[in-house]
Amino acid sequence: MDKKYGIIGCGMMGHEHVANINLLNGARVAAVYDPVRNLAQAASRKANGAPVFNAIKDIASAGLDALVIVSPNFRHVENLEEIARHTEVPILCEKPLYTDPAQEARLDAMVENHPSPIWVAMEYRYMPPVQAFLSEREITGGIKMLTIREHRIPFLPKIGNWNRFNRNSGGTFVEKCCHFFDLMRLILNAEPIRVSASAGQITNHLTEVYDGNTSDIWDGGYAMFDFDNGARAMLELCMFADGTMWNEEITAVGPKGKIETRIPGPQRLWPAGLGAPPRSEITLYPRSPKNPVTRKIDIDKTILDAGDHHGSTFYQHQKFLEVVCGTGEVEVSVEDGKRAVKMGLAAQKAALENIVVELAF
Repeated sequence: MDKKYGIIGCGMMGHEHVANINLLNGARVAAVYDPVRNLAQAASRKANGAPVFNAIKDIASAGLDALVIVSPNFRHVENLEEIARHTEVPILCEKPLYTDPAQEARLDAMVENHPSPIWVAMEYRYMPPVQAFLSEREITGGIKMLTIREHRIPFLPKIGNWNRFNRNSGGTFVEKCCHFFDLMRLILNAEPIRVSASAGQITNHLTEVYDGNTSDIWDGGYAMFDFDNGARAMLELCMFADGTMWNEEITAVGPKGKIETRIPGPQRLWPAGLGAPPRSEITLYPRSPKNPVTRKIDIDKTILDAGDHHGSTFYQHQKFLEVVCGTGEVEVSVEDGKRAVKMGLAAQKAALENIVVELAF
């Protein structure tokens, strides 16, 4: 019998979750909810006619086996609280887990009283090129310097333009970059102790005004972290690099060598006139003897076409389904989600106030 999932939030990412759950053996979307009715109805059609619910309390009381939260960032904590009032099922919650430090105590209280697992959706961990990177990182002899570069298109439009304002998104270093800060901790197997940053509104959003309010979201910058094992890591973000081939590039260097992976943007956005979209690749650079080796990373086309994240949403859902079935363990915990947010908030503060911010978990 398939496990029955409910989707809360039916925007672009909500549809990606539906498409990937559709590919799973042993799970199906059995209910959807979004306050914007036409979005919910579109998700229902993608989910083979799953019923549309009118409120979170109704979908949480519908006898489902799991719930997936894909609502706007600033709604995540209140959605978790509402779910916990009506059900005890496992939850997969999209990043960022919260956006305002004032929400942390509420989140902790919810988690303490929710007996079932909560998985934070850090999809980037499960991209095949990132998994390949993780499996080969020993070539470095122990990573000392880590650089993550994301060059991409601007923020896409969202319902009500919520992502144009820091108060809703948590700020660009939280909204967009908590994925990368999570990867830093995962790759280095260490914790950050301080951050410096420089960022701002560089090209995009400078003249955007919504309901009389000027957008304050940033579109580029740098954040540099020191880690407690002596490693250093830097994020470079540019969101006006529409013409780039590689959306993400991750490079690590240690005393014995270097490793690098390169990941293109969403396949559906690749210009048709340029031929086939590029494939992700990884290169190993041993220091001695010098012998760089590059290989392509193949991803099943059906899985690749089910979203914009190179199959990572599907592979994440495979593992979350094991948790729902009671045969697997949560790999991205609430604590992981909280630490990624804290890194993002600290980077925002460092850039805004031109200071070095100390971190302690």
